[in-house]
Amino acid sequence: MGVIYYGGAESPIHIEDGVLAHLKIVIATKLRRNESFTLSFQHGEGEPRGRTTIWLHPSIPLRFVFDEPVAPELDAALIRDLAASANTSGGIALKPEHVLRGKTSAQRSSGDSDSSSGGTSAGS
Repeated sequence: MGVIYYGGAESPIHIEDGVLAHLKIVIATKLRRNESFTLSFQHGEGEPRGRTTIWLHPSIPLRFVFDEPVAPELDAALIRDLAASANTSGGIALKPEHVLRGKTSAQRSSGDSDSSSGGTSAGS
């Protein structure tokens, strides 16, 4: 699981490394163009039910941290799907299995998390 540290958020957002690598490309491209958009996800285990939407803007600090030292092979179709979603009024909506906000590092490394490598896009 990789991590997004977003602005002054209370807790980081844990996202499967492969999905995060693709998401990073889309986010960096949009922010480099000074384009803002939303990223939504359902809360993970250990958190109250619900979902969160964050507003991604070039002026808000953002950092990506990956568990894997080697970048995964990227899927151009997934990047296109994420970019297309980012360009809609609904923004990018991650699938629940790609986000584990309530897990600690120890829980994630013990294998107590879902690690799915499928694609994600809004409306999927």
